Amino acid sequence: MSRGKVKFLRILGNIVICATVVAVLALSVNVRDTKVAAQGRQPIYSGKSATKVSLMVNVYWGTEYIQPMLDIFDRYGFKTTFFVGGSWVVGSPDTLKKIADAGHEIGNHGYYHKDHKKLDAAYNRKEIGSAHDAVKGVLGIDMKLFAPPSGSFGETALAVAEELGYRSIMWTRDTIDWRDHDSNLIYKRAVKNIKGGDLILMHPTDSTVKALDNIIQTIVEAGLKVAPVSEVLESDMV
Repeated sequence: MSRGKVKFLRILGNIVICATVVAVLALSVNVRDTKVAAQGRQPIYSGKSATKVSLMVNVYWGTEYIQPMLDIFDRYGFKTTFFVGGSWVVGSPDTLKKIADAGHEIGNHGYYHKDHKKLDAAYNRKEIGSAHDAVKGVLGIDMKLFAPPSGSFGETALAVAEELGYRSIMWTRDTIDWRDHDSNLIYKRAVKNIKGGDLILMHPTDSTVKALDNIIQTIVEAGLKVAPVSEVLESDMV
């Protein structure tokens, strides 16, 4: 074999070795990243309280049903959390003020009800940040709880929310009142096997208003109280 051919084979061998090393390293990084994602951030699905539950209300529409809901909560002396959309806030600042003036907690529900799982970091930051600014412009407060629209989130959305000072909130049980306009069904979904720490999702609808009084009565009969999400997240133990 000629000297030139031997030299060529040596070079080729080195190239193959280098390529193999790079491939192994890339595989190692990919496996590590997958493991990190699997062990990454998670939203909160329930609280630690043994005596309190929250009837969390997500708001982008149904403004006409909010005052009746406030009246029912007031009748029982209970406060809860309203997660509001930024675009709704801009169109209904007076209603937002009524909610806050009644003593209820205000949470962030994004600005345009986007699918946050599909948004990159910059778009997530814009959606959450714009909603934050809209509420702060009306109430002068900094919200601390973020409920992803449609319950859609990814690692990026959770990371951005955390970066902006938010805890991401999901739900323990869903009344699905936006779809099923049946007050009896809404009631059953809200209270079946209810326990302390539950986060119960609802919206301002006519059927929800009709079910709300019975829902709260059943909660009281179970020895529980309705409270803002931030209180339900905390343990009753001192």
